[in-house]
Amino acid sequence: MKRRAFAAALLSLCQPTFAKKGSAARVHDALGRLYGRRTDIMLAAQAIALEQDLESGWVEAVLAQARFVAQVAQLIMPGATPAAKNWHAYRARFVEPRRIEAGVRWWRDNEPWLAQAEQQFGVPSEIVVGIVGVETYYGRITGGYRVIDALSTLSFDFPTGRTDRSPFFRSELGHFLKLARREGWDPLAIKGSYAGAMGLPQFMPSSVLRYAIDFDGDGRVDLAASSADVVGSVARFLAEHDWQRGMPTHYAIEPPAEILERARLLVPDIVPSFSAQQMVERGAKLSDAGLQHEGALALIELHNAELPPSYVAGTQNFYALTRYNASSYYALSVVELGRAVAAAR
Repeated sequence: MKRRAFAAALLSLCQPTFAKKGSAARVHDALGRLYGRRTDIMLAAQAIALEQDLESGWVEAVLAQARFVAQVAQLIMPGATPAAKNWHAYRARFVEPRRIEAGVRWWRDNEPWLAQAEQQFGVPSEIVVGIVGVETYYGRITGGYRVIDALSTLSFDFPTGRTDRSPFFRSELGHFLKLARREGWDPLAIKGSYAGAMGLPQFMPSSVLRYAIDFDGDGRVDLAASSADVVGSVARFLAEHDWQRGMPTHYAIEPPAEILERARLLVPDIVPSFSAQQMVERGAKLSDAGLQHEGALALIELHNAELPPSYVAGTQNFYALTRYNASSYYALSVVELGRAVAAAR
């Protein structure tokens, strides 16, 4: 406890330091400006070493070789003119012929692992296939940023103009260094997304540490090259987030026509909070299967730009999918891509 408190105190001293940007600085940013032994970085290195039980000299040496990447700082920001949410457009990005075809091949190549994961964790094959397809197009798009650079940029130079998430990324940076040390990785060589997510399932470092498993039994966890480990780790992640074996993810529903009752059902957002009977009492019309559901449900609203919204009644399993990515649009895309791949098989 004392070690953690001292590490936290050190991290509180590590406030971002912003340099004035002249033309030379902009050139360096385009290439990735080397952090070197900046004071706040070295303080953070000491705190991370204490927190993660790592050798401080090694952490300092690694972080000194990290680079600020301006594009990472730009990508983490919301768009200057955010587009209206559009479920139909969002779905079309993922549930499309080429991705479905790739999903069919990936399912065929990994059918034994998918079947084993379904038996062990209760997560259907189509859900795992849907997640990997949405996340990385079955390994085609896994990210080209050095993870050390992405996490350092977002830890020490998080851009102004949105809620500061630098504490989250500093925590992930520590987990990444712990993971690299444990697995014998070169921390300067691992690549991932601009947010530091890695491999086919795009796990953040903390999720790799908590949920990734050696599903093929070769003695190591490899989410970049072992499809077996990818399948097992995704299924375990969902199981650890209370995925219920045999439960649907959602049911068809017509929301209450009365605006106030609809608003009341929408208050909990994606968190299942109402029984089927409570939804009916508030004016919702559930499918026959939904009426038989014994657990809690959530009224999920998905906007369609200028067109009327779409609605589903989400179960605990729908909510489990949003623990992977806190978006109802994401969760439903995973389900529908998985179903489309299953149908195409």
